[in-house]
Amino acid sequence: MDVPYAVYLHIPFCRHRCAYCDFNTYAGQEDSLSSYVQALCNEIQAVGAGVSLPVRVGSIFFGGGTPSLLTSAHFRDIFQSLYRAFEILPDAEISMEANPGTVTLAALEQLRALGMNRLSFGVQSANPNELRLLERIHDYSDVVNAVLWARRAGFDNLNLDLMYGLPEQTLADWQKTVNLVTGLDPQHFSAYALTLEHGTPFGRWASRGLMPTPDPDLAAEMAEWVRDFWAEQGYEHYEISNWAKINDGFKMQNEKFDSSFRIYYSAFVCRHNLQYWRNLPYFGLGAGAHGYAGGVRYSNVLRIKTYIERVRAGGAAVRWPLTAAAVNQIPIHRETEMDETMMTGLRLVQEGVADAAFTARFGVSLREMYGREIDELLGFGLVEWKTSGDSGVLRLTRRGWLLGNQVFMRFLRGY
Repeated sequence: MDVPYAVYLHIPFCRHRCAYCDFNTYAGQEDSLSSYVQALCNEIQAVGAGVSLPVRVGSIFFGGGTPSLLTSAHFRDIFQSLYRAFEILPDAEISMEANPGTVTLAALEQLRALGMNRLSFGVQSANPNELRLLERIHDYSDVVNAVLWARRAGFDNLNLDLMYGLPEQTLADWQKTVNLVTGLDPQHFSAYALTLEHGTPFGRWASRGLMPTPDPDLAAEMAEWVRDFWAEQGYEHYEISNWAKINDGFKMQNEKFDSSFRIYYSAFVCRHNLQYWRNLPYFGLGAGAHGYAGGVRYSNVLRIKTYIERVRAGGAAVRWPLTAAAVNQIPIHRETEMDETMMTGLRLVQEGVADAAFTARFGVSLREMYGREIDELLGFGLVEWKTSGDSGVLRLTRRGWLLGNQVFMRFLRGY
């Protein structure tokens, strides 16, 4: 497949590590920021130098951690390295996650001038008590200011991240947060149910009875309510946890589908995340980053100082796209790639997995490969076929969307 790559850059620095967070992040290590950025630039160059032909890149995503802790000079160095190493497409989506309490108008103007064109603010809640519970360092006024400043700086593609299913959160609490943030009129929403991850303070407190565990039935009610509410407000639910505003740029994904089933995608879908959900290649750069390219899934060393040391030392050449920072690699064989394509593709609640596209990619149809699993899921009412002519698309039903893990586990054969 001749598709552009995506690039994920992990910025693992935070001012405070939230008690629910299970990501590779560290607080109190800001003294290593400049050394880390230099190592990241070196890793970018190492990946770019590993192939003879230019590698086309269609999306870049700065995640964390809190990437907005970097200075404009840091971003300038990273952008220069990216443009030297890769062929960045003219319409590339370039996103950054940001904590609303860590941005200023001046900093956002500088980022926009460098070419950043999409922002994702970690709002989580508009409720002061919930923000304190989650140990967020911002309040809702910071969110309002961040959105206003982003627009003033020229950003017209904003995502707001929210969390629901919090301990002792009521449906009315959730509805109040959603109503407030919807009033800010962003182009995109992400909404995630809280998961009490093993090894986090939240996970330990819940296991000891020090924190009430979220009610899964109430969380499902919150999820169903917000899906219907945002549909009324003009947002398309295109992935289990993601919504994009419908606009004049909305276009049909596959013109062969008839009017009974047309997949539309806004200009505001997260193109970078679509790369993951369609199981397409991406580079993971930075401490703890994961990547999938060259037929290999890989991950880098976790700790900041170790990452800097490994990249600085270089060492013996490793197989592209792995660099000296890589510590794990798993070859992805054809059957595993098919299984992963099903698990990620079915997350796209409108697009699903098209039989024609699957057959063209792997030389075998969905029914030939997964007939038993599909029949079982159809019987449970968790998936459905949408057809047009001879083309069929397998996708989640509304019930399947709420019970996605029950669907995905059917495709874990190689794990």
